[in-house]
Amino acid sequence: MNKYLVIGNPIEHSLSPLIHNYWIKKNNIKAIYDKKKLNRDDLKNLIIKIREKNISGVNVTVPFKKDIIPYLDKLTSDAETTQSVNTILLTNDSKVIGHNTDISGFENAIKDAKYFPSGKKILILGSGGVVPSIIFALYKMKVSSITLTNRTKTKAEYLQNFFNDITVKNDGWNKIKVVDWGEVPEFDMIINATSLGLNNNDNLDLDLSKIGKNKFFYDVIYNPKETNFLKKGKDLGNKTENGKNMFIFQAAEAFKIWHDIKPDIDKEVRKLLD
Repeated sequence: MNKYLVIGNPIEHSLSPLIHNYWIKKNNIKAIYDKKKLNRDDLKNLIIKIREKNISGVNVTVPFKKDIIPYLDKLTSDAETTQSVNTILLTNDSKVIGHNTDISGFENAIKDAKYFPSGKKILILGSGGVVPSIIFALYKMKVSSITLTNRTKTKAEYLQNFFNDITVKNDGWNKIKVVDWGEVPEFDMIINATSLGLNNNDNLDLDLSKIGKNKFFYDVIYNPKETNFLKKGKDLGNKTENGKNMFIFQAAEAFKIWHDIKPDIDKEVRKLLD
């Protein structure tokens, strides 16, 4: 029986096994999907297990999306561009390939929410994990500008320089800015990409009282389904969306990479995560 894993630290909150095992059973695949908490020192041994075919595929979450890259043989173009990997495949010729399904996962989730980012000003809270994928997706969706803010400002500045360099080379788009944590510039869409919200008592400590209405509050967290960040957005009269659909869409893409089957995203799948 083939074994699949999602790795991260923390990992307890992950619902990846729930959705993947649902699709595995529905498609009569002889496999099992589990979650495992690892440390950075464990990554090399993980890849060895993949090469030895003890593990058939791996999803990667915080904080290892970049740390895993040195142990891989090759990256897809999206993974290379973002320097972020969330899905690992062992090919038939025994190459360990890093994929990034977060980009398409985010794009499809925003389309599903009937929101159109083109020409909009985006504020992103956080600079780790899935942020490189979100930046690249927003860039492809032709937003007006992206502003990053992070408690450790140098991490945001690293991403600013990294992506501005890429986008300037592509078409002269150099519109990623960085502001101090606590500063809230004008925006149309605000994205919480920090881990603040995984616990019910988490708060971002940002003054959002003067932002006005008709904004879009998006949180990449899907468990719990309504974070304090989203509650705040709703209380202020704005559109809100959690990360459930992004999670489902990126998972479906990973499933297709591993099993060559496009899984159904039906009501039952969505109910699993409620």
